[in-house]
Amino acid sequence: MIKISIVGDIGSGKTYISKLFGAPFFSADTEVTKIYKKNRKCFNELKTKFPKFIKKFPVEKKELSDAIKKNISNLRKISSIVHPFVRRELKTFLKRNARERIVVLDIPLYLENKMNKKEDIIIFIQTKKRNRDIRLKKRKNFNLKLLKILRKSQLSLKQKKLKSNYVLDNNYNSVIIKNKVKMLKKKILYDRSSS
Repeated sequence: MIKISIVGDIGSGKTYISKLFGAPFFSADTEVTKIYKKNRKCFNELKTKFPKFIKKFPVEKKELSDAIKKNISNLRKISSIVHPFVRRELKTFLKRNARERIVVLDIPLYLENKMNKKEDIIIFIQTKKRNRDIRLKKRKNFNLKLLKILRKSQLSLKQKKLKSNYVLDNNYNSVIIKNKVKMLKKKILYDRSSS
């Protein structure tokens, strides 16, 4: 199995591009949303740690955002509670798709949490800052303060790019990006089969 991890800035189109590979796809953000909605154990741990912010089940992202905006160190505390649940889901996903040629991972802190293995393929999504910002401002829950905090918790874009095997330019043109992904997928499969 070839594990492909998609990395890049917030709003660079990682989720959209991940889906274009046409392979089993793991989205940490989707899993986190499910955990907040369905996992009472996670809720109890968050409520114990943040009684002023977490009021009722299911957990609302806004409550967690408020905790992070109040104190930046709360982001690390929330992550330390939520990440073990996400890792468990990832383990299940990898086991379930063990026979697949390719799986695609969209995990925002993949490199930061040292989840990558030597044989993993990392693709950096490169975009113009102006284009990213335009897209982010259109998001329903856009919050500049929170965005800055989240960016500070991640490696710099330069570091992510250096750690990547491939760089994919995303100009947000769906026809162009679909062709680029198709060609890159072929190249990855060819390179892996010939090595």
